[in-house]
Amino acid sequence: MQTVTHQGWFAREIVGAGLLPLFVFLCSFIAGFAFIRFSVRMIRAQVRWWPGNVKPGGLHIHHVVFGVVFMLVSGVSLIVVSDPSNTVKSVLAGFFGVGAALVLDEFALILHLRDVYWTEAGRTSVDAVFVAVALCGLVLLGFRPLGVIDWSDYQADPTLANGVLLVVFLAVELGLAVITLLKGKVWTGLLGLFFIPLLVCGAVRLSRPQAPWARWRYHDKPRRLARAVRRERRWRHPVILAKIKVQEWVSGRHDLPDDRG
Repeated sequence: MQTVTHQGWFAREIVGAGLLPLFVFLCSFIAGFAFIRFSVRMIRAQVRWWPGNVKPGGLHIHHVVFGVVFMLVSGVSLIVVSDPSNTVKSVLAGFFGVGAALVLDEFALILHLRDVYWTEAGRTSVDAVFVAVALCGLVLLGFRPLGVIDWSDYQADPTLANGVLLVVFLAVELGLAVITLLKGKVWTGLLGLFFIPLLVCGAVRLSRPQAPWARWRYHDKPRRLARAVRRERRWRHPVILAKIKVQEWVSGRHDLPDDRG
């Protein structure tokens, strides 16, 4: 009886809502990330039975290259296939998810333009993967970004007044998101697009001390900067340490020195 209920929910909330391609994308993304992290950890441990890096002619081909190929092939296929069925879209979304996982797993390499995979800077890749999984998961659960805006009202009554109101709400919500991100609160800013109260809290509360907002606004306000530093040490550092432990349990230790040449 319980199995029937679960199948009914899946058919209604995922398949019926047209979210099957996104569901396949997310599953493929997680599977691709899990596989590549297992692979690189086996390579780092120098396990003899694992194939190792791809080095034709001595050239180390990073897995981001394979990810770009997967994304290009599947993305272009979604564009050129006329009226693809839900099954075709789901299959291509699966390939795209694998490619996206390979690319985001080396997001730090793209960002820094050097191999920082196992350094502290390499944790940026894991952060990017966690953000992608969280946002896709929220959409699958029925949450929508910019949720304070009711697009259906404008579609039902596309008048100038409703259009202006829509633009004002959009500007306010995006403005709060930008302020929150400038204050260094990345997770609050991204998740706040789904939960507007998070954006309000992130925008009105103190900035992180190393964020752009603090550099621009707190340079002549030493007391406010000191409060931000105290809050960072008291509240954020323990959370960051816990997050790092979870990341390293999932993806391995990023403990090599960051050699900038």
